Amino acid sequence: MPELSAGDTAWVLTSAALVLLMTPGLAFFYGGMVRAKAVLNMLMMSFLALAIVPVLWVLWGYTLAFDGTNGGLIGGLGKFGLDGVGLDSMHPGGLPIPEFSFVAFQAVFAIITVALISGAIAERASFRGWALFVPLWLTLVYLPVANWVWGGGWIFELGALDFAGGTVVHINAGAAGLALALVLGKRIGWPQQPMRPHNLPFVLLGAGLLWFGWFGFNAGSALGANGLASAAFVNTMVATAAAVLGWLLVDVVKQKHSTTLGAASGAIAGLVAITPACAYVSPIGAIIIGVVAGAVCALCVGLKYRFGYDDSLDVVAVHLVGGVVGTLMIGLLASADFTGEAEGLFYGGGVDLLWRQAVAAAVVIVFSFVVAYVLGKIIDATVGFRVSEEEEVDGIDLNSHLETGYELTSTSAGPTRSAAAAPARAESAQGA
Repeated sequence: MPELSAGDTAWVLTSAALVLLMTPGLAFFYGGMVRAKAVLNMLMMSFLALAIVPVLWVLWGYTLAFDGTNGGLIGGLGKFGLDGVGLDSMHPGGLPIPEFSFVAFQAVFAIITVALISGAIAERASFRGWALFVPLWLTLVYLPVANWVWGGGWIFELGALDFAGGTVVHINAGAAGLALALVLGKRIGWPQQPMRPHNLPFVLLGAGLLWFGWFGFNAGSALGANGLASAAFVNTMVATAAAVLGWLLVDVVKQKHSTTLGAASGAIAGLVAITPACAYVSPIGAIIIGVVAGAVCALCVGLKYRFGYDDSLDVVAVHLVGGVVGTLMIGLLASADFTGEAEGLFYGGGVDLLWRQAVAAAVVIVFSFVVAYVLGKIIDATVGFRVSEEEEVDGIDLNSHLETGYELTSTSAGPTRSAAAAPARAESAQGA
């Protein structure tokens, strides 16, 4: 049996911790973009994913994603409850790291993927509906797609490339977000009423935490402390920076100003786009991907107004579009110096890799959208997936959690006491 590498193991565990930090970062990023009366609910939707997904990952998530593949579609149940994964178990692919470290690393990917969807339905989704959607979508969509791409399934066999989650994470979550936005419908007053971010410092803090944690996301996907991780790190850094510039350029052309929200959103767009490509392109290729993603995602924000779907926090424009940009640009910019074999169109490889990337992206979009839409409809028809009009207007924080994000008046009773709930609702409605 090969000897475990202490350095590789330490890097994978460190990367897992960095990726775990991304979910609280996402909570702040999303939380700052909603109105003040919905900030706690937005934070809680991410934290609920942090609570539900790890438990399910240990029970059946890991085994269905990574215990081989059945027909290229789903894993087996041989490691249900992590049965057979011991202290001496090696990575299933033979890498010199413990299998437990791989379990942990993949678990945090699943957490943030689910949490990403919440931004599309901010300010109007019932917490009980979200609590039901999380385990169902994880089981029926995320686990099969993870098996297709990383568990030896049909996308892996097709030869499409996705180093750290362009299809599994971002396209997957973006398509589901679009489906739920259509199921829940528009927020009251959208788009006539302005619904501006209530706390841009939160947004920038969240974007910074995401950028920091994303080095674990991308460089950690090398599953070792090696040259591949180093290249992914550099590509992640420069693509993100270039995307900020790309988004701000669109801001300046369209609005004559560079905005803080644009800078934060550009950073996330660059991180999303470079995720599938970070180990397959040169740093120059990474810069190109970043600039293109920043500009294209900025332009796509307006699609929701043109087509009339209320994607509250632009999950579609940033994650779905950014994921597609990064996935397809592998087919243009992949270099054999990094992939070891596959080459993109611009490096003499023709369209062979490009069509494989396109097929992978298209199938994940359709699969995730359809299943999420059906799940959303079922949940809405049973437990309810949208809060009432009164709850939405008064403030989803107070009605869902009996708390408010900002205590602006002094009261004798705490906000969590039921006796305080009625006057607190009235006070919130006056300030809404």
